[in-house]
Amino acid sequence: MNILPQAERSPIQKTCAAYQSYGAGRMFLAGGRSQHIQQCALVDLTNMPRVGFRGIDSASYLAAAGFALPDAPNRLCHQANGSIVARLSATEYLVLGAMQDFGESVAALEQSWELSDRANYLLPRQDSHAWIQLTGQSVAFIMAKLCAVDLSAEAFAAGQIAQTSVARINAVVMNVSDAQARKFNLLCDRASALYLWNVLLDAIAEFDGQAVGIDGLLSMA
Repeated sequence: MNILPQAERSPIQKTCAAYQSYGAGRMFLAGGRSQHIQQCALVDLTNMPRVGFRGIDSASYLAAAGFALPDAPNRLCHQANGSIVARLSATEYLVLGAMQDFGESVAALEQSWELSDRANYLLPRQDSHAWIQLTGQSVAFIMAKLCAVDLSAEAFAAGQIAQTSVARINAVVMNVSDAQARKFNLLCDRASALYLWNVLLDAIAEFDGQAVGIDGLLSMA
């Protein structure tokens, strides 16, 4: 199994000692209950595996690997194993790891890729992007303070993606809401992760939100 290198740490981890090992050794902030996720919470998922693919053969490659694919750019598909395939353009896809196996299947997908004559190019995203999840009833109100795009439930439905500016940095916002809670995934440049985390902490304070560990998400999986 792929094990997260000891030297690889979320930038947010530097500010908090409450990270613990889950699964095959991946480190996540610990603590939190499902009611926190449902009310208003911020979760650091930066150490969860994710990988991108680009090229005209990327769709067929992922389909052959058993993934269901979105039928248009800026859409995402939840997979049976809990992972997510996001389509960022006509030929670019981003695969996000699942809580059920702490992303091990996505890590294996990246490791199994081989250079070939097919137009399917690997885009490693573990080092380039951070992954933060914002959850709870007030996600749209919180994002309205930071983003010019309308992310209300009426304008931004579950399964949609917005590639936009959040708190003046480029970010990919994914509506991954489910029956249990409203949830937005925010992916930004890794170097900006701590800045965005602190901005979001300040923004959720108005709604009695808090940073929590992944235990709340695990209890809902």
